Amino acid sequence: MDILALDLGTSSVRGLVLDADATPRPGALARRKVHPVTSDDGTGTLDGPGYLACLMQCLDELAEGGHLRDVALVAISAQWHSVLPLGGDGEPLGPVLTWLDTRPQPPAGAPGPADPDAFHQRTGAWWHRCFWTVRLPWLRERTGGRVARFVGLVEYVLGALLDDAPMSVSMASGAGLLDLRRLTWDAEACELAGVRPAELPALAPQRWHGRLCPELARRWPQLAEARWAAPVGDGAASNVGSGCVDPSRAAVTVGTSAAVRLLRAAPAGAELPPLAEHLWRYRVDHEHVVTGAAYSSGGNLYAWATRELRLPAGAELEAALARASEGLRVRANVRFGGDRPPGVAPAGSGELHALSFGTTAVDILAGLMTGLCRLVADDLAVLESGLDRPTEVVLGGGAIAASAWWRGAFADELAPRTVRYQHNPEVGGTGAALVALGRIAEAAHLRGIGRTDESDAPNTVAGTPPR
Repeated sequence: MDILALDLGTSSVRGLVLDADATPRPGALARRKVHPVTSDDGTGTLDGPGYLACLMQCLDELAEGGHLRDVALVAISAQWHSVLPLGGDGEPLGPVLTWLDTRPQPPAGAPGPADPDAFHQRTGAWWHRCFWTVRLPWLRERTGGRVARFVGLVEYVLGALLDDAPMSVSMASGAGLLDLRRLTWDAEACELAGVRPAELPALAPQRWHGRLCPELARRWPQLAEARWAAPVGDGAASNVGSGCVDPSRAAVTVGTSAAVRLLRAAPAGAELPPLAEHLWRYRVDHEHVVTGAAYSSGGNLYAWATRELRLPAGAELEAALARASEGLRVRANVRFGGDRPPGVAPAGSGELHALSFGTTAVDILAGLMTGLCRLVADDLAVLESGLDRPTEVVLGGGAIAASAWWRGAFADELAPRTVRYQHNPEVGGTGAALVALGRIAEAAHLRGIGRTDESDAPNTVAGTPPR
């Protein structure tokens, strides 16, 4: 049995095929870049139909390469927080609002939650522009009240592909409307959002699986009998794919954005531990939660700096960064895209300090990257406050893979903790596959986790020989 893992990210759509041990099949990867629309007013949107077309192109490519013939299970890692208003005909009434978008504001005079701390403990979220409690009223006003229902990007995509596309508890938790213990839509959150349950997706039950609709089963007959697992939020999937599945090990993932997270078991209905004031908590599935902090800057910061500062590439840049770090003076506020919740700094809040006529472009890049490392270190200390010992840290994600210097900078800022590196750049797809297989605990033994200065190593489940 093979597994098709779909990673529905902000800057790309990817499909990769893994074997039954969640090991990537050589060459079985299809990728399409997507291009969020961003601007200085805080816009951060994607075109829904265009995004769906990119995913279908990935599936066509994998099918034409013969990679789908043994696929029995489809697993999905998808971006949290996105929302799309649909009209009565099921068609989008505008673009997809992504986590990048900082424009939504609460309605004038709206009082917010009756007890903000209780609301935060219950939903893991805040009354904040990133969540549907604020986004839905803002979207409803901008669409002239024509909204029939709201969905996330992944529900829109799966609604076009499958015979049924309910919302997983993982994706619902990222919307900020879910009672994390009861796994139902939270009444106060829905009231704040001005939404009735009928205007929201149905919630997928535990062990839900979908099937391709008949028309697309004819297009991809290799997937006609495959089971589609409930989607997993990208942060949760990345934790699992990084081997960070209990409180002894924290994941620091840097893709387009960045985050630090801890995962723990928390069955539905069980009392959840207290949640620190400025940390969020979302669902992985019906049995686990993930807690952490996220940042609007990550690989996008690195890409911006290398492009706009006209920096060298590859080994030349790494060597220059190593020289710059010896006497690094530049300090940075890396909130170029504004704050992720609970912060409210708008897009365009980035700052550079301690510049001089001797400051080079590489000095600026080193200051920016180190600034993100320091934010992560501060929030990791908060995450650890309820533990009896410091965590081990595993770095992962495509941006981390691109720079050995950045891995070393994280190791320096997070010392004296042990800091390791997951060489597999597809931690989201791998993690989603392990969640779909019900093998989260086994991820603690993933191979491919090594020193931050090691070259690439195979990524397989322990006990499985490298292929």
